[in-house]
Amino acid sequence: MKNELPHTDKVRKVVVNIARIVLALTLIFSGFVKAVDPLGTQYKLADYLTAMQLGRLVPDFVTLGASVLLSAFEFVVGVCLLFAIRRRLMSMLALIAMLVMTPLTLWLAIANPISDCGCFGDAIVLTNWQTFIKNVVLLALAVIVRRWPLDMVRFISRTNQWIVVNYTMIFILVVSGWSLYDRPMFDFRPYHIGTNLKAGWQQMMEGKESHYADFFMESIPEGEDITEKALTRPGYLFLLVSPHLEQADDSQLDLINQVYEYAVDNSYPFYCLTASNQKGIADWCEATGADYPFCQTDDIVLKTIIRSNPGLLLLKDGVVIRKWSHNRLPDEYQLSGKLEKLEIGRMPEDSTASKILAIILWYVLPLLLLTIADRLWAWTRWLKRVKKVKSEESEELKA
Repeated sequence: MKNELPHTDKVRKVVVNIARIVLALTLIFSGFVKAVDPLGTQYKLADYLTAMQLGRLVPDFVTLGASVLLSAFEFVVGVCLLFAIRRRLMSMLALIAMLVMTPLTLWLAIANPISDCGCFGDAIVLTNWQTFIKNVVLLALAVIVRRWPLDMVRFISRTNQWIVVNYTMIFILVVSGWSLYDRPMFDFRPYHIGTNLKAGWQQMMEGKESHYADFFMESIPEGEDITEKALTRPGYLFLLVSPHLEQADDSQLDLINQVYEYAVDNSYPFYCLTASNQKGIADWCEATGADYPFCQTDDIVLKTIIRSNPGLLLLKDGVVIRKWSHNRLPDEYQLSGKLEKLEIGRMPEDSTASKILAIILWYVLPLLLLTIADRLWAWTRWLKRVKKVKSEESEELKA
């Protein structure tokens, strides 16, 4: 038939759209897992800069801003490719990103200055060579999409594309902002709520591989290793975590001290874990009036435990049951009795499934409904055009 596309054109369209979907979904996932853990991405960017001998030249607020913008860029470009929005521009941005990242990951694979690139955060950890191979594949997909951008099939009309773009930008920035204010929505690290630190540490002591091999608690100033004593003790244990007290947020000092006093009153052990030296600890105590005991711990481990400086953990029988950022510390109303009788003394009921459902309800579902409405509207317009053409043809025949 005259209107039928040649076979090669059909195949090309299929290939382009498969490439577009794979590339889009990869960027969306990569951007989202970075957005839910912007501090983790910041730490990885700092590792890159340190490997390039640039670490001291770039302040923390710049790397944090870059972390948020990088996650937003990947997520928005991925969504735009998925919906075929601004096809020429977005395919060009995706290609530029892959042209930058692929040589960078080749250098990482050869020089191996850091253990992994962090492209999927802590959700999926790839070796540097695996990352390079992955980027070569994505680069090939980006080349295909850029070569024939107009072959990407639109899921939404031009009229409503601005809604998708703006809503996506707001959504991903809110995700990053909330993760910075509170904690990552999804915790992919080995110290997440529900982790049995006692069991993991004892497997390490038996000579088995463990994520907790670098975890230790060394009392200050005695220098005694109290890790086993703290983790194997039955009952509750509070751990205040601050990688570096010199950089800790001091806006919630009263609440921290209240939690410590509550722990003392109810005979719950309370330790502050830090990598600061004795001078840093002394300065913190002088400035805050802190009376709680301190323990020396590796700073990388502390940054892995909780993305907050300071942050608070509650353990029960060696199991992590609660985590709070410094912005969400429990107050006197939540700590109104013995932990054994309080909700705060039990594992929270919120699950990964409920968080995924919240994302679907707040982001995926609105866009899905918009897409359906848009397609119905486009179909209705098409039917009207067809009806108009048939009517005109009918009039001509009558004439």
